[in-house]
Amino acid sequence: MAAAAPGAPPPTLPAATPSPNPAPAPAHAPANPSAPVATPAAATPRPGSPANTPTPATPSSRPESPADIERRTVERLLQGRARIEAELAKAVVGQREVIEQILIALVAGGHCLITGAPGLAKTLLVKSIAQVFDLRFQRIQFTPDLMPADITGTEILQDSGSERRMVFVPGPIFANIILADEINRTPPKTQAALLESMQEHQVTAAGVRHVLAPPFFVLATQNPIEMEGTYPLPEAQLDRFMFNVLMDYLPEADEVQVIQRTTGGAPAPITPLFNGEDVLRFHQLVRSVPVAEELVRYAVRLAASSRPRQTDTPAFIKDWVSWGAGTRAAQFLILGAKARALLAGRAHVTVEDIKALALPTLRHRILLNYRAEAEGVRIETVVTRILETVKPPVPA
Repeated sequence: MAAAAPGAPPPTLPAATPSPNPAPAPAHAPANPSAPVATPAAATPRPGSPANTPTPATPSSRPESPADIERRTVERLLQGRARIEAELAKAVVGQREVIEQILIALVAGGHCLITGAPGLAKTLLVKSIAQVFDLRFQRIQFTPDLMPADITGTEILQDSGSERRMVFVPGPIFANIILADEINRTPPKTQAALLESMQEHQVTAAGVRHVLAPPFFVLATQNPIEMEGTYPLPEAQLDRFMFNVLMDYLPEADEVQVIQRTTGGAPAPITPLFNGEDVLRFHQLVRSVPVAEELVRYAVRLAASSRPRQTDTPAFIKDWVSWGAGTRAAQFLILGAKARALLAGRAHVTVEDIKALALPTLRHRILLNYRAEAEGVRIETVVTRILETVKPPVPA
């Protein structure tokens, strides 16, 4: 399908069809399926936000069809794409590639692992994105003594005068965007509590399941400098993150601009452009973007080429890799490519969409062995060699 010409109306996407590679299913069913479920309360929009602005009534002879809703959602997303960057630029300087990858994950409904040194505005970036989409933001500082109840919530005894009863007090996990700061500094049992929230969008306390209000995103940070006294995330939990976004130091010109901004006046406030309902519609819209079977096979071959124990594995993978990427890598490659194409104003996925997301998708799913470490081989080198080895499909 050809890309839309400049000035043409936004592309109309076909109705959603079942994807050959659906989104990852929960790793396991809840421990007690018959347990009562606490339904989350509806989020209250903040004054001045898009969700709080009344929509003027317009005369209509017929109700809006699903195709009309989809077309209007595409138009709103494409019109707001440039405004998103402009609003984020009020608080964050540079980091365009990082911003693009986080936006792709948010539009696609995935979680992100952000790796970077301290002081690179990771918290500011995530908080600013939450303000642009008018989502409730919570930051959790993970420490060695953090307990699961500290993030999920706990029950307390409440005395109302006439009776005493146990009341659940929600923890900071009950938000739309969670910044799990230095997630590798907390014990595995607390990491596991966060994993249940990420995968199943719920928490369990005293045998009662409390459902988290959608949309729900976790952006976890890791400090690559200090690794002493940390609890590295197991491979099974790393695989739950859609991307591993690498945040590096800014160029000199951008860093000078940061110093000038932060030592001057207060920055301009960020204006909300969307709301939670818009984000949920974006999720459905992304899954309706068509993708050719040849591109799906290409994504599967990229993931399969990283596995050292297969017969057709390249020689450098057998020499440098101890464990490769699983099926979820190909799923996130296709889902991310759909979101990238949609944000670019295209109604189809290209090879470049998959190649652009190969590194953040595979970076945390490929484990290098001791030989690679001894030879100074980096994961970026391995992913680049994979992209050079696996031939993309030739357009017809």
